[in-house]
Amino acid sequence: MFDIRPVGYVIGLLVAMLGLTMLAPLAVDLAEGTGHWPAFAESAVITVLVGGLMALSCQNGVREGLSIQQTFLLTTGVWLALPLFGALPFVLGAPESQYVDAFFEAMSGLTTTGATVLVGLDEMPKGLLLWRGLTQWLGGVGIIVVAMVFLPELRVGGMQIFRSEGFDTFGKILPRATQISSRISSIYIALTLLCTLGYVAVGMNAFDATVHAMTTVATGGFANYDASFGAFSGGAEYVAVVFMLLAALPFVRFVQLSAGTAQPLFHDPQVKGFFLTAVSIVFIMCAWQVLQLERFGEADIRKILFNVVSILTGTGYASADYMQWGSFPITLFFFVGLIGGCAGSTACSIKIFRYQLLFSSVRAQIRKIKAPHGVFTPKYGGRAISDDVLNSVMSFFVFFIVTLGIVAVALSLTGLDFVTSVSGASAALANIGPGLGDIIGPAGNYSDLNDAAKWVLIVAMLIGRLELLAVYALLMPAFWRG
Repeated sequence: MFDIRPVGYVIGLLVAMLGLTMLAPLAVDLAEGTGHWPAFAESAVITVLVGGLMALSCQNGVREGLSIQQTFLLTTGVWLALPLFGALPFVLGAPESQYVDAFFEAMSGLTTTGATVLVGLDEMPKGLLLWRGLTQWLGGVGIIVVAMVFLPELRVGGMQIFRSEGFDTFGKILPRATQISSRISSIYIALTLLCTLGYVAVGMNAFDATVHAMTTVATGGFANYDASFGAFSGGAEYVAVVFMLLAALPFVRFVQLSAGTAQPLFHDPQVKGFFLTAVSIVFIMCAWQVLQLERFGEADIRKILFNVVSILTGTGYASADYMQWGSFPITLFFFVGLIGGCAGSTACSIKIFRYQLLFSSVRAQIRKIKAPHGVFTPKYGGRAISDDVLNSVMSFFVFFIVTLGIVAVALSLTGLDFVTSVSGASAALANIGPGLGDIIGPAGNYSDLNDAAKWVLIVAMLIGRLELLAVYALLMPAFWRG
């Protein structure tokens, strides 16, 4: 008989911990004297109480390891439960707001998507702005742990290829998760502090620097202003580029680097592929800018660099309305958003390593066509790629394309135009944030969408953040019988 108590225990603990983090924005609102602090007080009490009671009621079912079914349910259940309670400060703080908007904002935050339905951010209480940043920051470190601990174990989308990185966790998910998360969290906090100092050094005030550092390192993209990162310029954009790139690298490499081992970072095929991709796209955009617009000043290069890195890493900041740059940049940005950063990072989307595995497989097949009797084995980082990894990657691509089509059709059925439907589906499923068009493009947000479209996007954000297959497996009766 399936025992849900271990899953409920972990989810309960995480919900209670989420409630405790609400004390930080509560303190900020108290200090500001805005009168908004009761919303956080009520939300914290409800969240801690419900989470604590859930954990206590399930404590007698805790054991050392989790089954595969329990682990799949846990990974999905956490990202459903946390937004449910993370939405409370938005609802209680603004009674006129609909729950779908609050849930959308919380889901977008915790999945580090960065799509927002809130307007008037410039005048919003600092407590709520901090809470938006905190949801992304917590979601960012949570995603790293899921990517490094759970998804390789669950053999999702080719992630099992990273089980050889010293994080073999089968049968001991929770103990190993604790050890790994503590080491990764230290690196994560250090990067956030350095990013904060970097922003302060270029002129940001302490509050903006703190919130934007959280959302930068989480590659989330929530900003404190309706103009997104367009409220800043110059040095702040360069600081953001550096830390968006760092956050898109495998955090296990930072752990190894902190232990004095730099070689794995510089020899990682993901890292090489990621930087080669970023440089190539920036070069193409700059060349197009020179040839078509005859502009090549420092500010032009900076805007291209910032926005390309932002979309490539799935951060979703916008420092310029690139919808005005022409049809080629718009098309390129759409496909750039479907690339993503490295596995085991806070970056979103498909991820570089899957394209590398796909190209390696295609290359081997082409060589086999040329020499039918030859033996050509796809390789990654000098190691042969197993058939189950390749099958998992191929399945991921198929499911991603099919899901993208389904979400786009569902959005169109709610009355949205073609560009908004397709780009919105892509932005939510790849957890990018801004879409294309006048409504959800870099100069707009998701506030004008109808409720049905928002619910569709909420589901897409959840599915995309958990690498699709981790969610779809739960819908298969055969999985529960296994």
